[in-house]
Amino acid sequence: MLSGKLSALWCDMKRLRKLNTTVLLALAMGVGACSAPVIDKTAGMTPVQLYAEAKDEMSNQQFEKAIALYEKLEARAAGSPLALQAQLDKAYAFYLSREPAMALATIDRFIRLNPASPALDYAFYLKGIVTFNNDLGMFGRYTGQDLAERDQKAARESFDAFSELVTRFPQSRYAEDARQRMGFTVAALAKYDVFVAKYYFRRGAYLAAINRAQNAVLEYRNVPAVEDALFLIYKAYDVMELPAMRDDARRVLVASFPDSAYLGAAGEGDGWLKR
Repeated sequence: MLSGKLSALWCDMKRLRKLNTTVLLALAMGVGACSAPVIDKTAGMTPVQLYAEAKDEMSNQQFEKAIALYEKLEARAAGSPLALQAQLDKAYAFYLSREPAMALATIDRFIRLNPASPALDYAFYLKGIVTFNNDLGMFGRYTGQDLAERDQKAARESFDAFSELVTRFPQSRYAEDARQRMGFTVAALAKYDVFVAKYYFRRGAYLAAINRAQNAVLEYRNVPAVEDALFLIYKAYDVMELPAMRDDARRVLVASFPDSAYLGAAGEGDGWLKR
């Protein structure tokens, strides 16, 4: 009986050795496959072909693939007009893929290294577009949040980029759209100051409210929020029982907006300030 058990054990050991050998061979084949060189399908492409391929990926909304192709083009044809165009297209691809920080870094690098580029106007325009809050983003759409209630850092950066464009390149094909976006941005920035001033007013910080409202009056022109700011200043001085300064504020309101709905007894209630 003992010899039978030894014989069976010996057979099991032989099968185990065969299994281990099979496993080792499979692992070796796997390692060999993993270490096989990666084939670059773009290796034989010319810069023009690379650019065309990247544009196709952009059309198909494959932005990550397009970015990779633009980077290959930049490396292979560094300094060429096509490589410079690829930088700007790559920035736009970053923007469309919701990576604004990467888009801005790419644009800023282009502006810094190519101050005489004929595409410099587009670079400033693209920078303004990246930071321009046109539709308030997904959060703003669903909550109904006003642009004036959001952080205004991006709006100021957008305004500065558009301002640079229209100042340096007034005849640019992008200048008119930039001017319109600047007008929208200025209105939003002024409205933001009034939004903050109202916040202070509602909490009884009247001097802080006046200072913030005056910022809107002094910095911005020809935007609706200035009328609101002047009325807020008037009401704050009224609550603080400073009649001389209150009356001065009202005179400025009358001179600037003679048809203001705030003028007259019906229009001087504080309901708007409490909203």
